[in-house]
Amino acid sequence: MKDMKKTILIVLAASTMLSCEKFLDTESYDKKNTGNFPATVADANSMLTGIYSSLNAAISNVQHSHFYMAELASDDRFGGGGENDRDMQGLDHIMNTQPDRFLTFWTARYQGIFRANTALETLDQVSGWTGDAQKNQVMGEVYFLRALYYFELSQLFGEVPLVSSTAVSNIPKAPAEETYARIAEDLQQAISLMPSSPYTSVASGHATKWAAQALLARVFLFYTGYYGKTELPLASGGSVSKAEVIQALADCIGNSGHDLVADFRNLWPYANEFTKKDYAYARDNNLSYAGDGNKETVFAVKFGTLVDWGDQYMLGYSNQLNLHFSLRSNNGQDGTFPFGQGWGAGPVNSSLWNEWRQAEPSDIRRGGSIINVATDLDNYIFGADNQMEETGFWQKKYIAVTAYDNGRLIPSYAILADAAPAEYQLAHTQDLVLIRFADVLLMHAELSETNTNLNRVRARVNLAPVGYSIAALKRERRWELAFEGLRYFDLMRWKEVAAALARQEGVAIRNKGIDTQMRAFGGGYSARIEATGGFWPIPTSQIALSDGVLTQNKGWGESTHEFPGW
Repeated sequence: MKDMKKTILIVLAASTMLSCEKFLDTESYDKKNTGNFPATVADANSMLTGIYSSLNAAISNVQHSHFYMAELASDDRFGGGGENDRDMQGLDHIMNTQPDRFLTFWTARYQGIFRANTALETLDQVSGWTGDAQKNQVMGEVYFLRALYYFELSQLFGEVPLVSSTAVSNIPKAPAEETYARIAEDLQQAISLMPSSPYTSVASGHATKWAAQALLARVFLFYTGYYGKTELPLASGGSVSKAEVIQALADCIGNSGHDLVADFRNLWPYANEFTKKDYAYARDNNLSYAGDGNKETVFAVKFGTLVDWGDQYMLGYSNQLNLHFSLRSNNGQDGTFPFGQGWGAGPVNSSLWNEWRQAEPSDIRRGGSIINVATDLDNYIFGADNQMEETGFWQKKYIAVTAYDNGRLIPSYAILADAAPAEYQLAHTQDLVLIRFADVLLMHAELSETNTNLNRVRARVNLAPVGYSIAALKRERRWELAFEGLRYFDLMRWKEVAAALARQEGVAIRNKGIDTQMRAFGGGYSARIEATGGFWPIPTSQIALSDGVLTQNKGWGESTHEFPGW
């Protein structure tokens, strides 16, 4: 095999090492090697920072990422965007738009895996630890991150190459059972290594034992549900049983220190102090934003103010989801206060609003999660900037939240709260919460088939208790966790994704302000799910680099799989 085509992994490893200077950013590491690095605890922490940086790297090209796909492909949202935004609309219709659609995400996740492998092979040579607890925490975080990266790859692509060392080889996709066994093993290692201390003992944004327990439950539910198994395999042999996962969740619930915030609506930035004084909904309901890193956040991607146009990666320091999910130009100003300007991705399916209102008419989470432009916004403009697949409903969890500064509208409250850049594309610092405590409670309810934690979630929003049933659990997950990147994968593991997506056909929408109906492409939603299994295409450049050892996923690669546009 020619050197230039040795393997996808060589390419990823090379890009990883070349970018270390940027991630670690204290000195040039081009003269370092695994014989002399890492040597100190500071080196170990720099390594760990590099692994975490891979979380943000994918968000620099957010429309080709795991969370973005999960939102726009789900039945609760449409693609949206403008008439030329085929990437958004293609996700909604389970169709491709470009050969390397998910290349940035693929590269970022394998970059993180390579870094994790390097750390696991070299951290034993570090000296100067204050004790075993410090070393174990770092090692536990590395195992957690490798597991998370493989899980997101597996949810997005199905079977993927499994690389558990820095040794370079050209390998095909591993069977799902092998990859999930590695994920489970890593999470078991993370759980055993990290201390049973309250989550507040670990810096915000870092993984904890509790996050590992919660992720283990999510992995268990997806693997056993989608693949029709009863247990989760372990790479070392044996398996993880449902009872063990229930016990892990009970430990997290009882001992982590995590809890529900008092008011569901305080989880979201529209309740912040700078916006609240001019936003009647937040003011009249006496809301108070709990902030990033609050007690309900089990694990999140952190953002900050270092975002810069000078380097594409630096966009990952800003929550670009908030930009994409905000209102298109001509909206996002005073007439739609406090919801700001962006690209108009992900209009909410009106069926969600209607079904929710019918099922739980008094549920404050509906108005706390969804903007109804007919009642919530003073001067919303339909068809603004050629908005597509518009319904009159938008989500309000991850969206630009504006504020007034001495009477002048500014594009984000974070400009005042965090000294964020005063630019509507760069100002978003809100955490992307990947695991929330309410989800932990609902996973425990589902696995144990009991109603205590289901009703704990309902009690927070003053809803009457219910007996446990899988139907009640599914409804509660839909209402509580809407727009948090979980619905699509819930539907996949429940074997309901094809039917749920098919129900989008015929829903009233507006394209460029003109009334029409949502329709299917590529033979229909059910046909696309049957063809693909709900998974997405591997970037074709990576298949070419592997010299064909890596093969394309089923249901992709033909012209009929490409979204033609409206």
